[in-house]
Amino acid sequence: MDPLFNDAWPSGFAAPARYALFGGGKRVRPALCVAAYQAVAPDPQALGQVLPAAAALELVHTYSLVHDDLPAMDDDDERRGRPTVHIAYDEPTAILAGDALLTEAFRVLAVQEHWSSASKAALIGRLATAAGYHGMIGGQVADINGVQTLEDLTRLHRGKTGALIQASCWMGAVCGGADAIHLAALDAYGAAVGLAFQLADDLLDEEEDAEEGGPPSFVKLLGAEETRRRAVELCDEAIGLAQQLERPDTLTALAQFIVERKI
Repeated sequence: MDPLFNDAWPSGFAAPARYALFGGGKRVRPALCVAAYQAVAPDPQALGQVLPAAAALELVHTYSLVHDDLPAMDDDDERRGRPTVHIAYDEPTAILAGDALLTEAFRVLAVQEHWSSASKAALIGRLATAAGYHGMIGGQVADINGVQTLEDLTRLHRGKTGALIQASCWMGAVCGGADAIHLAALDAYGAAVGLAFQLADDLLDEEEDAEEGGPPSFVKLLGAEETRRRAVELCDEAIGLAQQLERPDTLTALAQFIVERKI
C-alpha cells in the first residue's frame, strides 16, 4: 500500500491521508483476507491475486476509524499512541481524508485486471455491503442511538465490527477461487471470529467501558466470565470450520490471536 496517495492533489493532502493509513494497528482484516486466500488458492504464494483486496479492506477500516474519532462521534484525541487525524491536522481535513480512504478502496478493486469481471463485481459488492447500512454503518448508527438487550448488542456488533471481518475472509476466498463449500466455510469462519473479536475487545476495555456514560458492552450484559466463555466458544467454532480447508494453520492461529490478544 506504500504508493497510495503519493500522487495526491493538492499535494499536501498526501500527508493526512497517509498519516491515517500508516499509523500502525493490528491489520487483522487484511491478514484474514490473505490467510483465507492461502487456505484455498492453488498457489498460496501468488499474493498478487489477493493483496489489492487486502489493501481495500484496510482502507475501509482506516476510514471508519478516522471518522469514528471525530468530535461528532467518539471525540477521541489519540489513536495507536498518536494524535488522531483531526487533532494532528484539523476536522475538515480528517473528514476529507476519511472520504478519500473509503473512495480509494473501491478504486483499488475496480482497476485490477487479473480478476474476472464477475469476481471483481462480487468483491466490490461484498465490500460495499459490509461497509454500508447493513453492516458497519448500520452498526455505528445503532451504537450512537443506544441498545439495551443482548440481541440488539449482538446485531450491532455483527454489523459495526463483524461485517468487515467476515467480508475479509469471504473476499480472500473469492480471490483464491474457492468452491461453494469452502466459500461457505470461510464465510461462517468470518462470522464467528468477527463476533469473537468484539467479545475480546469488551474484555480488554472492561474498566474503561464501566465508567458512567461508557458504551454498551457484552461484559456489562453478561459479565466477564460469560463473555470470555462465549469468545472461546466462537474461536473453537472458527477453528473447526478452518479444518475443512486444505491449509488451515494461519486461520487457526488468527482465531486464537483474536480471542487471546492483549491489545
